[in-house]
Amino acid sequence: MNILVLNCGSSSLKYQLFNMVNESVLAKGRVERIGIPGSFLVHEASGKAEVEQKADMPDHTEAIRYVLEALTNPEHGVVASLDQIKAIGHRVVHGGEEFSGSVLITGEVKGALERNSDLAPLHNPPNLMGIAAAEANMPGVPNVGVFDTSFHANMPKTAFLYGLPYELYEKYRIRRYGFHGTSHRYVSERCAELIGKPLAELKVVTAHLGNGCSLAALKDGISVDTSMGFTPLEGVMMGTRSGDFDPSIILYLMQKENLSTTEVNNLLNRQSGMLGISQSSSDMRDIEAKIEAGDELASTAWHVYEYRIRKYIGSYAAALNGLDALVFTAGVGENDAMLRSAICKNLSFLGITLDEELNNNRRIKEKLISLPDSQVQVFVIPTNEELIIARDTYELVK
Repeated sequence: MNILVLNCGSSSLKYQLFNMVNESVLAKGRVERIGIPGSFLVHEASGKAEVEQKADMPDHTEAIRYVLEALTNPEHGVVASLDQIKAIGHRVVHGGEEFSGSVLITGEVKGALERNSDLAPLHNPPNLMGIAAAEANMPGVPNVGVFDTSFHANMPKTAFLYGLPYELYEKYRIRRYGFHGTSHRYVSERCAELIGKPLAELKVVTAHLGNGCSLAALKDGISVDTSMGFTPLEGVMMGTRSGDFDPSIILYLMQKENLSTTEVNNLLNRQSGMLGISQSSSDMRDIEAKIEAGDELASTAWHVYEYRIRKYIGSYAAALNGLDALVFTAGVGENDAMLRSAICKNLSFLGITLDEELNNNRRIKEKLISLPDSQVQVFVIPTNEELIIARDTYELVK
């Protein structure tokens, strides 16, 4: 069975087509600048050269039409007809409390996603546009929603409640939800496979470190805590997001700088984090290049970033009452040996000892980077969120 996976943003989409017989990727690509002049599609079929197509794509329906044409193209396509695509899996960011697992998309489900759009205004509306566009282009083909939040749905109240009046939770469902669930799920399951034990028997911390960052603590195979909260703004400092800070600062800044709620939101989500402290870049590669050149603010930003991540890992080891494995994933987590080394050296109290040669070996993507005598096994595992979406879609429609 062939499953198409879609990850739709407001002006972009990413896609992969899986053959679920062997979970191989038949083709993948992306569309950029949807609804903006200069739209283009980049498509890569397995074993074939990458192709780029420029075209006017005013909306997601038109963008997905171009994706489907690319997949069926006689020269660079991978299926003879759309009949060979049996289902479509969608990444949906926020399922709220209504969805603790992946679901077939129905009218009732779409209504729930619209209601949850207040909780993820930057993500759920584009996700819904992708679902509508898929339905318009391939009527009758099942669509499945796979939620970032559902992996964290079984957190205990001690982890997800905030210190606010309980009536606000009852009225508005203000609580910790957590995100990056498909990533945390994939790498934790893969970690258990590499160790050779059931995930339910392990205490694991997974660190998804990219431009957006979140950590999760897993016990008995369940996410019992995670760093992102009501929105993806909470937690460790990120590329442009502030992460944790005293909420009184918001009131103070609104008064001192005469800022609107929109301006504060933009400040905290797009102008803070690594970019805000370094005053130069949100990209870790740029930051580390500037550190080598002697840039003091870049160095400060890097050390704040490392410290915040390390502090979360330590707190999760306490929450789990021990730690069997630590997993690094996503763009920074998978590629930044210097950061991994610093974090692990500063967690020596947990009994972590790192194999620096393996840690610095960029040729090996998936690897155990701790020494045999390390009391905590440390892994680098490239994430594969699309595969999780494809698997869930397959299980629901097969």
